[in-house]
Amino acid sequence: MDLTRTAFGSWSGGRFMHFGEALTDERYVQLVQRSYEKGTRTFVTADVYGGGRADTLLGEALKGIDRSTYSLVGIVGHDFYGGLRAGAKGYPRFTEPGLHAPEEYASYVQMATEKSLERCGTQKFDLLMLHNPDTTGYSSPVVWDALRAVKSKGLTDQLGIAPGPANGFTLDIIDCFERYGADIDWAMIILNPFEPWPGQHVLSAARKHDVKLLARVVDFGGIFHDDVKPGHKFRDGDHRSYRPKGWVEEGNEKLEKVRPIAEKYGLTMLQLSAIWDLSQEPVRSVVPTLIQEAGEGAKTIESKADELAALPDITFTAEEVKEIAAIGDNTGCMKLKGASERHEGQEARPDEWPMRGELLEVAKRWELGSTWAW
Repeated sequence: MDLTRTAFGSWSGGRFMHFGEALTDERYVQLVQRSYEKGTRTFVTADVYGGGRADTLLGEALKGIDRSTYSLVGIVGHDFYGGLRAGAKGYPRFTEPGLHAPEEYASYVQMATEKSLERCGTQKFDLLMLHNPDTTGYSSPVVWDALRAVKSKGLTDQLGIAPGPANGFTLDIIDCFERYGADIDWAMIILNPFEPWPGQHVLSAARKHDVKLLARVVDFGGIFHDDVKPGHKFRDGDHRSYRPKGWVEEGNEKLEKVRPIAEKYGLTMLQLSAIWDLSQEPVRSVVPTLIQEAGEGAKTIESKADELAALPDITFTAEEVKEIAAIGDNTGCMKLKGASERHEGQEARPDEWPMRGELLEVAKRWELGSTWAW
């Protein structure tokens, strides 16, 4: 089964990534089951979340449900089995120098995939994605040999790549498509009406290489859930605290500018964001973060799951897509992760590395400019 238009991410509910209030185990399981019953039939989990606990809870929620009626996406790449957690930076990638030699990549990927499947209570993923790769993960043929091997063993039907954790990696993703596009069925990118940049630059390359896109952060930090208003108080440790000062106020101003388009089609704001994504080929699925905000006026997370599941089959016109993107234009608003000329002379770090000449050639081929210093 391929991914459906709407997907549930195991990072929702504040259990494994700090967005809003953390749900209890019982409420989390019920939210997964409610999403399925309402019509969301794709579930995405990463093995590192909660040190495997996200896999386990998802498996508990889906236990007894006909496996052929939903799509399951697994994501592996952070070695929480043998690596040491580096505080807020999390666990290292399995490709980190000194952790695993290249000849050990295949055995690690197979082990991580099998353990994740066991926790999920199933035999096979519909899609397995490489999680937050470093520069080695994007470019090394040994990594992709390892991914092909688990597919050949029947542990997954499809392969993909899930860049992160922040925005960027654009040239790295396109270069990865050019190198390994024949093996890549899906890629996950950050894309929503108020963050069209830089994800929009990946669309043409994905179309050319027949890579389908799964869009995350569709909710734009909760703004499109329509209950994060000016003056909203985020709790200590909330992942949205990294965003620049004033982003909530600016986001709400933009929200009112696009609201008439939502009203024209009878959409909620979350549905508008999801349909804007899905109106652009090759975006085929959306996985917003479902958040239970604290305080008066907050919607229930269950109602947000219902909005997502009830997404109508509407496509915006090309003119409407452009109009919304113009309102949300965020070009140059942040320092991007991945390859950048601003890292020249530095050693590669897990999320940042110096620009390579071949990546500048990628930028030229795709008319993204000859200077890439964000």
